[in-house]
Amino acid sequence: MKAIKRNLFGSVALSLSILLTACGGGSETSADPDGQSDTPDESTDNEEVVEITYSSGYDATGTIQEILDAFMEQNPNIKVEYQEMPADTGAQHDQYVTALSSQSSEVDVFAVDVIWPAEFAQAGYGLELDRFIERDDIDMNEYFPGTAQAGNVNGRQFAMPTFTDAGLLYYRSDIIDEAPSTWDELIEMASEFQGVEGTDFGYLLQSNQYEGLVVNATEFIAAYGGEVIDENGDVTINSPEAIKGIEKLAEIVQSDFVPGDILRFTEVETANNFTQGRSIFARNWPYMQSMANGEESEVAGKVDFAMLPSGDAGSASGLGGWMTMINRYSENPEAAWELVKFLTGPEGQKINAIHGNRAPTLEALYEDEEVREASSMFANEEFVETLQNAVPRPITPIYPVISDIMQIELSRVLAGESTPEEAVVSMEEKMNAAIAE
Repeated sequence: MKAIKRNLFGSVALSLSILLTACGGGSETSADPDGQSDTPDESTDNEEVVEITYSSGYDATGTIQEILDAFMEQNPNIKVEYQEMPADTGAQHDQYVTALSSQSSEVDVFAVDVIWPAEFAQAGYGLELDRFIERDDIDMNEYFPGTAQAGNVNGRQFAMPTFTDAGLLYYRSDIIDEAPSTWDELIEMASEFQGVEGTDFGYLLQSNQYEGLVVNATEFIAAYGGEVIDENGDVTINSPEAIKGIEKLAEIVQSDFVPGDILRFTEVETANNFTQGRSIFARNWPYMQSMANGEESEVAGKVDFAMLPSGDAGSASGLGGWMTMINRYSENPEAAWELVKFLTGPEGQKINAIHGNRAPTLEALYEDEEVREASSMFANEEFVETLQNAVPRPITPIYPVISDIMQIELSRVLAGESTPEEAVVSMEEKMNAAIAE
């Protein structure tokens, strides 16, 4: 069966019929309506070795195998086979859907992007984790709020936070003494300091018609007190708060202190232009810190970062990162949970932070000296505060559809083809229709 596992996730081109044949028509394990497997829980305390498979994306650091080795050393009766997926998240998503839709039990535990849990829970791919959490006294309040929220679907926890990411404001510390605290202050400073020290622009962000635009818009909408879809699954984007957030985003994108082709900018263009010394400010993910201070950067030693500026409701940073789920059709849910608990607990996350440079989702780890020494960011109070304020993108089983709607309508606003008021009305109508279907 191990060879079958490798083939099963080795290519998205495998047809459903081949998957069913390879897995004997799918697992015979059934699940009740609340997402719990009917398979009796096996004990992990006996001497019998239980074999499970863990799947996640390409890991250039080797940290994942290190975590799995540490887990197996502590749990000698659980053997974990690591199944590495493609680096491209879209390819990962498609392969999971292809395999899990056939009720395959070939993978027991798998890593998911923060925007996938609702979709996978609704589709019946993920096992509800609440009974394990309650039994083992896991305190979800120890995780940053946004990271726990991203895995909670209709009041039930389907995914555990593994590592996190959030948007930051980078600025030229040789030009600016202190980062702006509000978006209005950023607009003023970006206009005032544009051109200083050979810079061409005041601010850079991601405003191309792609997922990055949704993240940026979510930050503005939340900063002004709005939201796209509430905790009950209702579409709430048509509000004065959301409109104000979109207006502020449009004001910046349509200003004279951003590049003329800003509507083509993704993270790549943002990082390249900022590290070339062309802008005073830039919004990007934490990884740009090392790029900005690297050997090839023209601004090395002249860059600092801060929380994103505040709107009327405070600062809001778009949540990124990854979570861990258990396959609903796993034949070894108890062993799978033990692995999830280790991966997303203090030990696994500490290894991930020190050796993989991945930001923990457990707030207490930022007080750990070894973690703080692993990265200057982990010891930075503003970075921790950013993670505390990180907001997930809309939590919905049809997130890809919602994202597409937002990308199209927001792009029209930024291009001057519609107003924020018109956009929220259109988004509300389209989102409600998509949910109804």
